[in-house]
Amino acid sequence: MEIIAGMYQLKVPIPNNPVGYVLPYVFEVEGGCAIIDPGWDADESYEALQQQLAEIGAGVRDIKQVIVTHVHPDHYGLAARVREASGAQVIVHEKDIDQAWRFTNPDAIGDWFTRAGMPAAESATLDRGRPFRRMSIATPDTTMKDGEALRLGKFRLEVIWTPGHSPGHACFYMRDHELLLSGDHVLPTISPNVSLQPGSDADPLGDYIHSLKKLRGLSVRRVLPAHEYSFDDLGARLDELEHHHAARLQEVFDAIDAGARTAYEIAGGIRWAIGTFQSFNSWTRRAAMSETLSHLRYLVRQGRLREALVDELLTYSRP
Repeated sequence: MEIIAGMYQLKVPIPNNPVGYVLPYVFEVEGGCAIIDPGWDADESYEALQQQLAEIGAGVRDIKQVIVTHVHPDHYGLAARVREASGAQVIVHEKDIDQAWRFTNPDAIGDWFTRAGMPAAESATLDRGRPFRRMSIATPDTTMKDGEALRLGKFRLEVIWTPGHSPGHACFYMRDHELLLSGDHVLPTISPNVSLQPGSDADPLGDYIHSLKKLRGLSVRRVLPAHEYSFDDLGARLDELEHHHAARLQEVFDAIDAGARTAYEIAGGIRWAIGTFQSFNSWTRRAAMSETLSHLRYLVRQGRLREALVDELLTYSRP
């Protein structure tokens, strides 16, 4: 689909994933094209990418640059295969450069979740880094940073660093056209996963909430996300996302007030959109716990909860 002259939106499937697809963006540049978020590393995805590029008069071999909003497998997965076919330059944000390696080789991940309250028998079954096993890791050729401008043919894209969903997530603002490529940072209906990762001392939810505020005041007539569909009212969606996390923080307090103490117990008291915590498989429980831990970290850093290590378990209580 042509967004404006010389810029196109594709739709590349993500096999066996409820999100369904990623939306790459292709720009005409001198001698070929550049692509943002090429998609998942699977034959089905690669074939769809090839077919859709052909429909706009291009091919994988014409790709000069592969740029990603963040290093997750549904966005970065095909970077290595595209570069092998075309010699394209691969560009990621400087804060995301080690993401794939961190997740592919997590240290003592079972112990980390056990300390967060997951029963040892369950944490021992966790499938380590599962989605990242489906990604051929492409070492980036160069990095981008907050505030710089990328020149893609006649287009100028301003890099806005928006950490939270990943440490180096970036949005791209096309000021001249009042377009925002929002990646996974702002989606029309889905609230992106904001998780605390094993061994991290970061505050991803604090980063995410701050990053939402960075988009306030931009003149945007259309938001172009990496999933779902394009939408118009950026301000209204920012309001909804801030409200969502405020409500989730209250659920954390409610669970603690009801007697939950560990992240595992607190996650069990949260209302998840895709079902109950008790019904989740081990991978989904891991994701739910990681998101719960990000909310707990945020509240601890704000002084609104107290964290303590009791009998080798991290516990949480009101101050």
